[in-house]
Amino acid sequence: MNTVHHENPLYDIELFGGITITFNMANVLMITVASAIVFLIAVLSTRRLAMKPTGMQNFFEWVMDFVKNIINSTMDWKDGGRFHVLGITIIMYIFVSNMLGLPFSIVYDHTLWWKSPTADPVVTLTLATLVVGLSHYYGVKLKGFSSYGKEFFKPFWFMFPIKIIEEFANTLTLGLRLYGNIYAGEILLTLLAGSLATNFAGTLAAIVPMLAWQGFSVFVGAIQAFIFCMLTMVYLAHKVSSDH
Repeated sequence: MNTVHHENPLYDIELFGGITITFNMANVLMITVASAIVFLIAVLSTRRLAMKPTGMQNFFEWVMDFVKNIINSTMDWKDGGRFHVLGITIIMYIFVSNMLGLPFSIVYDHTLWWKSPTADPVVTLTLATLVVGLSHYYGVKLKGFSSYGKEFFKPFWFMFPIKIIEEFANTLTLGLRLYGNIYAGEILLTLLAGSLATNFAGTLAAIVPMLAWQGFSVFVGAIQAFIFCMLTMVYLAHKVSSDH
């Protein structure tokens, strides 16, 4: 699991003008793995569609209905139907990402390679920035730049700086909430796993709490995926719905 004693595999790319971009290769790896798993689930769930769904198709249709209910709870389907696929992608991707670091971690030469990508604030804040940015994009697209811009000055003109601060606060809370929950869970699992390797008594004392915490972490990971998807739809509803 992730711990402060492990280093990140960093790779620098030098651009023109002396600009250097640093990539965390563990994040690149885990983001790719999570994306591949979600894609595989989607393919397996839809390759043999039937009128009476079973197996993976039944599971995927349940996810579709679940996200549809989230959208309907935040806005009219006329406005929110276009975000159905987005919501499915978000909830599936974040749930899978949250689960990747629970069973085990891979550390090679004191470098952590396998972890939950959502246990890194760079990943979660990037997702949050994309969500908030997308909400502004659809607000302008559906309402027009002038009409959408006027909403930042309602009901009074001095509300503009407050609403700008609110946008930054929404981005930070959306990303850091997800990061904090997943990172804290992996840290505790790391400490419990360390106890397993001490001695026989430590193994007996740590194995039950570790299994219990892993089960609880699965629950937390699912809840965090739901909350992220729900808040995404809430932010989009505030930008595209005329009654918000």
